[in-house]
Amino acid sequence: MPDGSRSRLGEGTGRLAGRVIFVTGASSGIGLAAVRRFAAEGAKVVAAARRIDRLETLVKEVKSSGAEAIAVKCDVEDPDSVRSAIDLCVTSFGRLDGAFNNAGIGGAHVPMHEIDIEQFDRVIRTNLRGVFLCMKYELEQMKDNESGGSIVITSSTSGLHGNSLDSDYCASKWAITGLVKSAALGYARYGIRVNAVAPGPTETEMTYSLAHLVTKEALAKEVAQFALGRLADPDEIACAAAFLLSDEASCSTGDVLACDQGGRTTAR
Repeated sequence: MPDGSRSRLGEGTGRLAGRVIFVTGASSGIGLAAVRRFAAEGAKVVAAARRIDRLETLVKEVKSSGAEAIAVKCDVEDPDSVRSAIDLCVTSFGRLDGAFNNAGIGGAHVPMHEIDIEQFDRVIRTNLRGVFLCMKYELEQMKDNESGGSIVITSSTSGLHGNSLDSDYCASKWAITGLVKSAALGYARYGIRVNAVAPGPTETEMTYSLAHLVTKEALAKEVAQFALGRLADPDEIACAAAFLLSDEASCSTGDVLACDQGGRTTAR
């Protein structure tokens, strides 16, 4: 199962040196790759997710490379859990400089009239409300930083175009753009930048759990639409997030960076 294992820990440029960065959804996929990438770039990383056993294994690996990281169990649907995780970040490292709000779940992949109401609510609760909760408590910490901060959110190319079979997921990701742009405007005066990455299909557990991609033939048909002719590696998305978190993107805020292998967002 893909786990971001192709991340090249130790090949960083130091672009995040000394910064404290909080990562949600860190136990697999893009989040796991981001923990490795940010650590390789010199950051002190707080890896947050519900699966604490996986986080502890990841943190042990990161520490063995000489980087600093801690694991914290966090459910983004629970305000107290989110706040406690961010408080632990500040207690452990003294501040919060950046955050990668990456936790999310997939949609129903059925026509809208067939979507179960609880399924819709769960997608919105995790993908949208969960991001809001993280941003609420992150911004509360960052606004008092002399050097400001940077927040990056994992959106999706489904948040840049429609999808007839993923209306619940699309709705959650389109709404994230509103959060990004509103926070970018509201917190620029504090030196806080807010951006998003919008991956296309990526080699993660969530991608391979989609019922319509369970066969090699279906997956081949999916990737054939992209100019690069392949899925993205999680580390490639993590690198894009690292760029937006770094001073190299100091003039970028309120932006959504598509990472879709030359797919539908490029073609439109």
